[in-house]
Amino acid sequence: MQLHRGRLIDHVQLRTSNLEASKRFYRAVTAALGLQSDLVEGPDDFYIDELYVDRADGELSRTHLAFQAPDRETVQAFHRAALAAGGRDHGAPGERSYHPGYYAAFVLDPDGNNIEAVYHGPAERSAASVTMQIPDP
Repeated sequence: MQLHRGRLIDHVQLRTSNLEASKRFYRAVTAALGLQSDLVEGPDDFYIDELYVDRADGELSRTHLAFQAPDRETVQAFHRAALAAGGRDHGAPGERSYHPGYYAAFVLDPDGNNIEAVYHGPAERSAASVTMQIPDP
C-alpha cells in the first residue's frame, strides 16, 4: 500500500472562541509532535505552517484534524501534551482497526475539534516536506 500525503490540503482553518487557550493547546501539541511550533500571530489569529486559527465572530468550527507522527512514542507524547494544555481525552493512544499498524490518539481541543496524532507503522517517506518558492511581488 502506498499513501500520498501533502498533495491535497493547502491549509486548514479553525474558528476559536478563546484565542489564548487555542495558542497554548496548539503550541503544546505541535512541540510534542516535533513540528515547527513557532506561531505567527496577529491580533485575532495565528498560524503554524498550514494550520490557521482565528477568533470566531459567530459559529465555531467542528473539525477532525490528524497530525502525522513519526512513531508510537510521539503519539503518546502528543496525547500527554494535549491533555496538559487543556485538551480533553477522546481516545487514548492505541492500535486502531483502520489498517494494520494504525496507532493513534484523539483529543478534543478547547473548542471541541477532534484532534488526532497518527503513526501509520513503518514507512519510507519520499520527502520530509515540500518546499515552495514564492516570487516577490
